[in-house]
Amino acid sequence: MVQAPVRIATNIETNQELATLAIDLIRQAGCEYGEIRICSYRTQNLTASDRSLSRLADNDSSGFGVRVLLDGAWGFAASPRKTPAEIARIVALAVDIAKGSRLTQLAPVRLVPVPAYRDTYLTPIQIDPFAIPIGEKAELLLGINNSLLGYEAKGIKKAYSFLHFTREDKTFASTEGSLIEQTIYRSHAGMSCTAVAEGDAQSRKYERPPLNIGYEHIDKVDLFSQTDRVAEEAIEKVLAPNGPSGIRSTLILKPTNLYLTIHESVGHPTELDRVYGYEANLAGTSFATTDKLGKFQYAAPWVSFKCDRVQPGGRSTVGYDDEGVKAQEWYVVKDGILVDYLTDRETAYRLGRESSNGSSFADSWGSVPMVRIPNLGLEPGADGGNHTATLEEAIGDTEDGILIDGIGSFSIDQQRRNFQFGGDAFWKVEKGKIVGMLKNVTYHAMTTDFWNSIDAIGPASESMQCGTNICGKGEPIQVAQMTHRCVPVRVRDIQIGGAS
Repeated sequence: MVQAPVRIATNIETNQELATLAIDLIRQAGCEYGEIRICSYRTQNLTASDRSLSRLADNDSSGFGVRVLLDGAWGFAASPRKTPAEIARIVALAVDIAKGSRLTQLAPVRLVPVPAYRDTYLTPIQIDPFAIPIGEKAELLLGINNSLLGYEAKGIKKAYSFLHFTREDKTFASTEGSLIEQTIYRSHAGMSCTAVAEGDAQSRKYERPPLNIGYEHIDKVDLFSQTDRVAEEAIEKVLAPNGPSGIRSTLILKPTNLYLTIHESVGHPTELDRVYGYEANLAGTSFATTDKLGKFQYAAPWVSFKCDRVQPGGRSTVGYDDEGVKAQEWYVVKDGILVDYLTDRETAYRLGRESSNGSSFADSWGSVPMVRIPNLGLEPGADGGNHTATLEEAIGDTEDGILIDGIGSFSIDQQRRNFQFGGDAFWKVEKGKIVGMLKNVTYHAMTTDFWNSIDAIGPASESMQCGTNICGKGEPIQVAQMTHRCVPVRVRDIQIGGAS
C-alpha cells in the first residue's frame, strides 16, 4: 500500500507550531518515541589584553534537532533552517538514520517513562547582560587591566580580563506530550596578571564564577577591589620558593581549588554512560561500576556529594533537561557511600530505575543529548559536627601543611582512579599560621584515598558557588557548564610534588 504524501501547511511560523508539526510527523512514521529541540543562542565574549580590547565576539546561532527512536534504534538529524518543509525533511532523515542504526544495534534502546509537561522556565535576572552597551563593558575591562598594570614597576608585565554572556532559548516537544519553553542566561567575569622576576613568570587569577544570572553578577566594586590583591600575590608568587617534592603533607583546599577535584573525580566517574563504556574510546570509563552501588566507600562517612539542578544561580540550573525531565536534587555519595549516578532516560532504564534524574544535555541544536554533570556539590559540615571546621580553624589546627587557592593544571587516568592537581596560589602553613607563599605545587592521590582522607569540612557559612563553563565530552566534542558548590576542606597525608 502506497502511503499518501503528508500535506504540510506553509504558514507555520512559531517554534511551537514547528514543534507540533515535527511531533505529528514522527508519530506518523511509526516511531516509538521522538523529540525536537528548537534552539537559539546568543553568545557575547569580550577580552582585554593589557591596555587594549583584544577580542569582541557577538554571535547568534539558531536551528533545530530531531531525535527519534525506531525499533529500539536512535536516529538524529538537525538543520539551521526553521521551515515546515525542512522540518519534514529532517524528520524523514532522522527516521532513515534510525533504520540504518538498527542494522548494527546489539540491543534495543529502552527509555524510562517521563510525565508530559507543558511549561515555561526563565532564569531569574535583574539586568539583561545584552542590554548593557559594549562601550561600558570595554571600559570596565580596560579599567581592571590599568589597575593591574599599575604594578608594572614591581614586576607585573601582563594583564588580562574578560566578560562572557550567553542567552539560550529552547523549545522542546516530545511524542509523550511535552511542550516546554526555556530561556537561560549565563554571566561570567574574571581577570589575571603575570609577574616576571629572576628568570621566572607566574600568574594570579580572580573570577566571579560562571553562574546563571544577569549582569548584576558583574560587580564592579568587587572586581576593582581584587586588583591590588591579585597583583601583589602574583609578585609574591614569582619570588616564592618552589613547593616541596616527594613528601606527604596536609592540604587545606579552598572551594576555588576543590571544585575541579570534585568535577573530575566525583562528577565524571558517576556519569552512567561512562560507567557503561559509552565514552571508552574517547575519554575512558569509570572505576565506580554498578556492582559497587549502595555499598562502596567512596569517601569518609562525613562526606556527601549532592546533585542540584534547581540551585539558584547554578550554571547547570534549568527547569527541565534536554529530554523533558524536570530538574531535581539527589545524592550520588551519601555519608561516604556511592548511592546513585547521573542518568538520562536510556541509562536509567538499563540500571533498572523507574525514572531519570534529569542529567541529559546537548550543547547546541545540532548536538545529540548525552549524560552531563549537573550542579554537583560537597555538602557542608554539620553544625557542631566533630569534623566541621571553618577555614581559620582548620589552618589554626594544622602543624604543617599547604593552603591552596584557585585551579591550575591537572591530569587523571581513564578510569578516574588516579589524579594530579595543581592550583593558582599556595601558602605554607606552620604551627597554625600562614608563613608565606610557595609556587609550583601539585598534589597526587587515588580518588577514594583522597576523599577518605578528609578530616575537616567547612560550615555552610563558607559555601561558595564555583564551577566551569568548559567541560568537554563526546565525539564530536560538546561543551557543558556546571556549578560545584563546596566549602573548604582539610585532607591529611597527601602526596606532594613540586618543580625542582
